Parts: sequence; structure tokens; C-alpha cells
Amino acid sequence: MDSLPVREAQQTMDVLFELSQLLNTGLDKTTLSILVSLCENGVNPEALAMVVKELKRESALFAAKKRTLERNEKEELTEAEARDL
Repeated sequence: MDSLPVREAQQTMDVLFELSQLLNTGLDKTTLSILVSLCENGVNPEALAMVVKELKRESALFAAKKRTLERNEKEELTEAEARDL
């Protein structure tokens, strides 16, 4: 059976995750747990927040570029197929 400190830590993480969801952070429980652990170990929370925001921004840009490339490849394939007709 879980010890009291383990149950309390789990309850705390559950509450933090609920807050995270209410604030639409987009963080999953694992990521949130890692971020909390980093803060508990002395990482500056504001600096960490800036890094997370930058990573999300870069990820969104990468996803947009990937979609554009896929769309261009599909259009090129369609044009090639049309020429073959």
C-alpha cells in the first residue's frame, strides 16, 4: 500500500494537473511532473516557463512547415498524375 507521503504527493500532482487543464497549458501529467521536479530542484520557474513557451512555439512552426511540405508534395503528385493522363 502507498505511504502517506506518496499519496499526498499524488494528490498534489492531481491538483496541479487540474489547474494546468483549467489554464489550458497543454501539458500532460508526465511533463507537468518533470517541470515540478525541476522547480523543486532549483530551476527558476520563470525561466522554465519561457523555455516551455519557446518549445511550444518551435513545435507549432515545425508542424506548420511539415503540413506545408506534405501539401506541396501531394499537389506535385497530383500534377504529375494529371500529366500522365
